[in-house]
Amino acid sequence: MPDYPILLVDDEVDIVKSQALALRLHQIDNTIICTDPRPAMDKLREHGCRLAIVDVVMPELSGLELLELIKEELPDVMVILLTGMNHVETAVASMKKGAFDYITKPLDPMRLATCVRKAIEARSAQDQEKRLKKKLLAPSLDDPEPFSHIVTKTPAIERIFHYIDAIGPTSLPVLLCGETGAGKELFARAVHKASGVKGEFVCVNCSGIDDSFFSDTIFGHRKGAFTGANEERDGLIARAANGTLFLDEIGDLRPESQVKLLRLLQEHTYYKLGADTPSTSNARIVAATNVDLREAQDTGTFRKDLYYRLESHRIDIPPLRERKDDLPGLVSHLVSKAAESLNKNPPAIPRELITMLEDYPFPGNVRELEGMVLNAVSRHQGNILACSLFRELISQKKPFIASSEPCQGITFPCPMPTISEIELAALEEALSRSKGNKSMAANLLGITRKTLRNKLSR
Repeated sequence: MPDYPILLVDDEVDIVKSQALALRLHQIDNTIICTDPRPAMDKLREHGCRLAIVDVVMPELSGLELLELIKEELPDVMVILLTGMNHVETAVASMKKGAFDYITKPLDPMRLATCVRKAIEARSAQDQEKRLKKKLLAPSLDDPEPFSHIVTKTPAIERIFHYIDAIGPTSLPVLLCGETGAGKELFARAVHKASGVKGEFVCVNCSGIDDSFFSDTIFGHRKGAFTGANEERDGLIARAANGTLFLDEIGDLRPESQVKLLRLLQEHTYYKLGADTPSTSNARIVAATNVDLREAQDTGTFRKDLYYRLESHRIDIPPLRERKDDLPGLVSHLVSKAAESLNKNPPAIPRELITMLEDYPFPGNVRELEGMVLNAVSRHQGNILACSLFRELISQKKPFIASSEPCQGITFPCPMPTISEIELAALEEALSRSKGNKSMAANLLGITRKTLRNKLSR
């Protein structure tokens, strides 16, 4: 599981081999066995170990003495102590000397694996903190390729790129929050690419599926688990091995399915339908939602413990209305994409089109823009993309937007302005929104260009 070896130090050969086997059964197989504590320090340095599991009672050099040496010379190495003595004093002494945890014998394989995973996660969190400080302050990305499919020049999005670049190598879950159509799956794919994993990116939409379908789809089933299960089938979590499992619309997941997902996140284990023994997974979980999960916790539709597990890395994706600087690049990209799909030559994009779109709130975000562009490109004729095609679509949508977000009215200053002052303010606002384009300003005001010209000449 970790990209560094774990050193197992115990003078009893059978016990240290059983430790290695227990960890291997939980997909933690990068271990090195050391049956003599005296060369343990050299092995830690030689192999670059960052975690050691050490028995307390050993001849020549006790576990507590070895712990002191490790913390003095290799303070970044985490140590888990094992002992057959269930003494509170020994536990307290080990923790005071800097041990990460303390486990008593006889060993429970699940307890050992859980403790090791917690140590790995803590080590990962410390490494991540160092990376974040370095990456977030860096002027440019080390590797921009994972983000090449996202069109942007907005500083807020570029900061998200730096954050993903920093957390990519970790194995902790990622939670992507944003409105419908904001591009959450694109950012999930960026996380996958930045992770550097070799496995697949597997996408599942959690909306509207019951627990049985979720369990069978994600975890798979054994032969005979239910009527029609004529052969064993692996779930998508197995397909995502060494890769990423993307759970879209996680806020719609049923409560009974949330319990199973929580086990997967905590223990990296799951049960196929009809199975009595758990399977293990090393897939990274990336989840996305367009609902407020904090509010969902208050209403009891989303588990708090699951939310805290998913929120290890939370990324809030801004809506398109907060990314207006991206419109020229996005429109150009989407026009080329639509023209290619329709086997047409891409038309030129007039500047007034961008100005018009900047005044539209895009409740459906990038997905809505993509639909508008595809519609317009499929209908356009000539060399220049007609603004009228977009104006028609926007005029059809605006009544619905107005009804869903009722106007709060206009607040007038005191004393009350005159009609002439109100008209002048409206003219100035329209020209500001249209960046001086008189045709666009006239359209915003609902008057003709000639009427606008007459009013401006007064």
